[in-house]
Amino acid sequence: MSDKYRPVRDIQPAPSRVKDLSQVGHPLLKSALAAIAVLILAVTGMGYYSVGTLGSNLAGADLELGGKDGNKNDLKGSDGAVDILLVGSDSRADAQGNPLTQEELARLNAGEADGELNTDTIIVVRVPNDGSRATAVSIPRDTYIRDRRLGNTKINGVYGEYALQKREELVNEGVEGRELEEKVAQAGQQGLINAVADLTGVEVDHYAEVGLLGFVLLTDAVGGVEVCLNEAVNEPLSGANFPAGRSTLDGAQALAFVRQRHDLPRGDLDRIVRQQVFMASLVNEIISAGTLSNPNKLRELSTAVERSVTVDKGWDIMSMATQMSDLAAGNVTFQTIPVTSINGVGDYGESIVTVDVAQVHAYMETLSREQEQEQNSDTSDANDRDNNQDNTPTEAPAELNGKTVDVLNAGSTPGLAAGVGAYVKEHGVTVDNVTNAMPGVYYESQIVAARADDPAAIELARMLGGLPITVNESLDSTSLIVVTADDYVGPTSEAVDLPQPSTSSSNTVGTPGEDFGTAEVAPEFNAGGSGPRCVN
Repeated sequence: MSDKYRPVRDIQPAPSRVKDLSQVGHPLLKSALAAIAVLILAVTGMGYYSVGTLGSNLAGADLELGGKDGNKNDLKGSDGAVDILLVGSDSRADAQGNPLTQEELARLNAGEADGELNTDTIIVVRVPNDGSRATAVSIPRDTYIRDRRLGNTKINGVYGEYALQKREELVNEGVEGRELEEKVAQAGQQGLINAVADLTGVEVDHYAEVGLLGFVLLTDAVGGVEVCLNEAVNEPLSGANFPAGRSTLDGAQALAFVRQRHDLPRGDLDRIVRQQVFMASLVNEIISAGTLSNPNKLRELSTAVERSVTVDKGWDIMSMATQMSDLAAGNVTFQTIPVTSINGVGDYGESIVTVDVAQVHAYMETLSREQEQEQNSDTSDANDRDNNQDNTPTEAPAELNGKTVDVLNAGSTPGLAAGVGAYVKEHGVTVDNVTNAMPGVYYESQIVAARADDPAAIELARMLGGLPITVNESLDSTSLIVVTADDYVGPTSEAVDLPQPSTSSSNTVGTPGEDFGTAEVAPEFNAGGSGPRCVN
């Protein structure tokens, strides 16, 4: 995070600590983030290619993917993007099915497994067919869905329920040993793939799963990863005990960092933010020349992935890595599906996150179109250069030259900030970040500047329909903030179709919470920057 954001964060009031009902009745945390390792595998495979054997040594699963039967080995998605389902499980075994040792379990602070796997980290990574960028979209673990076979259920339990049903069926048939475990895992994986496809409306082209150990091994392989906390934490259930500010964590510490959800203002939703900012820092570290040019680190990464990651058998990792070899950290973006409430109630009284499936579909479709438009724009720009055409984009007004703009969405319309940010970009203004505002800080649309009489702020306010200007003297002179709230009536880009929030709870599964229609989950950000983002 650049220094210009620090004063802004410092003056924002801390959100109220509301009790997270999803934590009631859960004395132990049973699962953790591990999909980070798979994102690395997807976006930095060229490093592994340079040292040899990754790909041939990965554990593989036979799955139905991309709308067809298994072994999908093409590098292009039919909808313009390759969609990878990344799953972090609480597995106490490695990718080859070997149980972890007692020493390894003790280091992970994981304890013994209880029943079938949970998959509390579920991420869809969309990679446009040209491999130029990657967008990781998180799905909250408590998202309540209507499954094809299971009925109403939390999405993090789908894998385990399908696996349990398959185990009972196969045991009755006398199947046992490695064959039993492989078929049970495949049933859980396929059930989750189908559930995610139904929820998001995308065809899952590839699948990757990693357990607890892989996360630790990969973090250690890069020499630790830097994080930043707004406040010190000491939470014994997860083992998280860290000071405020920046810290460099080893694998076991990092696992505790991303597992914690007790004692956080928004429980598991703040944990999603932790997962994403940690992923951003780790991706930045992996893509850095210091890692990709270090044979020892690459060997450690390769060994860690081979021991802990399972992918579908049809995925040609090396070919995809070649396709994405020029990917920069700033082109790896993190988002979260829109939700309608975060404190809803399920059929049996459990705490749930509610969603409007049509809204989630629209969100993913908009993301796909934005990627396609950027890809087409890049191609058009390249053609213009080749043809020596002078297709100069709209120049920014003189007052805004040298200024950078951040756009914050403080309203209930998903994608509003993206539409305004795109409009500002179309007029030649440099947009640094588009994200959600911290809850409770802004209630009205406005321009935030260091001085009320700043000509750049006055011009930007005029461009956006006459927004009021408010002053934050801690901002540096080159930075402006645009806040969009529910009162915003100014222009947005016609190139961005905004998914509208549902106005009826009949479109959701389960009983929505009191925050229905206004819930916010996580900001959008990328893996670029000069340091970690500070979070709760």
